[in-house]
Amino acid sequence: FFFSPAVAAVRAQVQQEALLETTEGTGINISCSHPKKQIEDYIHFYRQLPGRGPEHLAGTSRRSKDVPDIAGQLSVSEDGRSSALWLRRPRRGDAAVYYCALG
Repeated sequence: FFFSPAVAAVRAQVQQEALLETTEGTGINISCSHPKKQIEDYIHFYRQLPGRGPEHLAGTSRRSKDVPDIAGQLSVSEDGRSSALWLRRPRRGDAAVYYCALG
């Protein structure tokens, strides 16, 4: 099944891959690049399941954070220029459009 990270065009604040694919139960890393992130900025990850509105998954400024609702983890690089949402054991129902946002 497919994971579709949204390609962000708003002032090029964040960038993501256009399409990721994995099989059920095989972990996947959804990465996000945000080279202009300031120390006080938070990175937020959202997902939008088919036919539904966006759902906030997690946000953090600098630390890694477990995301138990999706059996995953949100991490930010040491320099703050990139982040990743790790889904340990994705299920078919996790296939969605995933967004990262800086704010």
